[in-house]
Amino acid sequence: MAKAFHVLTKPTGPICNLDCKYCFYLEKENLYSDTSQWAMPDDVLESYVRQYIESQRAPVISFAWQGGEPTLLGVDFFRKVVRLQAKYAAGKKIENGFQTNGVLLDDRWGEFLAENGFLVGISIDGPERLHDRYRVDKGGAPSFRRVMRGLGYLRKHGVEYNTLTVVQRSNSRHPLEVYRFLKQAGSRFMQFIPIVERESPQPDDAGLVLISPDSAEPARVSPWSVDSFQYGKFLCAIFDEWVRRDVGRYYVQIFDVALESWMGMAASLCVFRETCGSALALEHNGDLYSCDHYVYPENLLGNIMEDPMGSLVNSPSQVRFGQNKRDRLPRYCRECEVRFACNGECPKHRFIRTPQGEEGLNYLCAGYKLFFNHIDPYMRFMAGELRQGRAPANVMSWVRRRDLQAQGRRRPGRNDPCLCGSGKKFKKCCGRR
Repeated sequence: MAKAFHVLTKPTGPICNLDCKYCFYLEKENLYSDTSQWAMPDDVLESYVRQYIESQRAPVISFAWQGGEPTLLGVDFFRKVVRLQAKYAAGKKIENGFQTNGVLLDDRWGEFLAENGFLVGISIDGPERLHDRYRVDKGGAPSFRRVMRGLGYLRKHGVEYNTLTVVQRSNSRHPLEVYRFLKQAGSRFMQFIPIVERESPQPDDAGLVLISPDSAEPARVSPWSVDSFQYGKFLCAIFDEWVRRDVGRYYVQIFDVALESWMGMAASLCVFRETCGSALALEHNGDLYSCDHYVYPENLLGNIMEDPMGSLVNSPSQVRFGQNKRDRLPRYCRECEVRFACNGECPKHRFIRTPQGEEGLNYLCAGYKLFFNHIDPYMRFMAGELRQGRAPANVMSWVRRRDLQAQGRRRPGRNDPCLCGSGKKFKKCCGRR
């Protein structure tokens, strides 16, 4: 029986109807240069569904469908997925996550996703001018309005969804504009994913320009990659607004994961765990890779049509891959005051040197140090509330009292947010009493 693990499934491989300029996965098409049929074959799909369910002890099995763009396969492909899951469930509860750019969503998709309880992640990088900076189609045309139309179908049919925002060099300079737009668009659950890629001067033997994370070859950080310190400022700005107004109403993944760390729990997000290796990627033909960010020939574990998935997940090379995250952490990181929350983040980003010259420092280190130190007092308060059986949202009134004290005031003004956290103005809430 394999250890608990998670697979990002790519039933269309890297094939997509958009041509996002920062996408690291589009060029993976070069790994399968002889492929003409990109849809996952029926025998591979059935074997995957069966093995994934059988390989885990957990009573709830979560499938994650990504790409490329999975909607290119059509609704009928995923009806087949649901039938196979029911066939092999063996009493286990099955959940499905579905990541999409939203362009092809319509009523048929909305009805299917709602009927089968899919949780949909929809990619939106902010308001129109920021989203369309990089997220364009194959003809270079903007995608924002089509994405928002697709989001409308999710809302129309009551599909549960969250938003995934890639934080890149452009939108990272406008944190509150991005955050407020997402709230206005109806997103209550948000993910902010930093984009960091390195480009090689020449393609490698597999035709890949974006360099392998472990490569020592000369490379430059791509022009669309987010600046480290700016990413930290981006998170801090959004956190400062969230912690004063939105706790318990809007949920930001990295804030929730940080609270886990301040509670002494293991992070639920792999990039902040001490070790990794339990979040793998499955290509359309059954090839299993160590990680979604490590889809390179040297990280191919095998094919599930030739070797059992459980044995590949527990193979010595994959175990070593996961432990390297901890074992290769530089001394600078091991002695860092926020290591408990960061753990060196994703190994993919560990390509700069520490101030002492040691290799393996995370490119985003400066940003994370800024962010985790900034949120420390608020996280301490929320963790304390949780331990006492009280709501973490109490942090909002605590912060407002601190703000008033800093301003030399003892009570809020009539039009200030009420200290009780209701979201109303003081004059229309506790101030009426």
